[in-house]
Amino acid sequence: MSKIEEFLSEADEAEVVAAIRAAENKTSGEIRVHIEKTSKGKIWDRAMEVFHLLKMDNTKEDNGVLIYVAIDDRQFVIYGDKGINKVVPPDFWETTKDAIASRFKNGEFKQGLIDGILMAGKELQEHFPWSEDDTNELSDKISK
Repeated sequence: MSKIEEFLSEADEAEVVAAIRAAENKTSGEIRVHIEKTSKGKIWDRAMEVFHLLKMDNTKEDNGVLIYVAIDDRQFVIYGDKGINKVVPPDFWETTKDAIASRFKNGEFKQGLIDGILMAGKELQEHFPWSEDDTNELSDKISK
């Protein structure tokens, strides 16, 4: 069993994807989770690379949010594109990161991701509410 499979079971992954879908159901924003064993360098640089590889920088309203996790490095990044960054409170990302980290420290990886997803979703809903012409621009599945 790889570290990624130990981090989240299939059932856990399904619950995380369900949280993404629930959060995105009320917003035009896009939320992705990416998990890998290691960032193989600076975690921020790798998170930005993944953000681009997942085409999160191509959303219509620049409102993508990535939660990037490097398991072996025991680190993660939560990053919001420029559209969402312009409108969230100054401490929003740090508060969201703290909520995720407190769960991760207790080994509650699934719940940490879900908490972060729902916090981001609530903020996205406030600033980018869902409308009838919205489409799901990006996959909801966890990428690895």
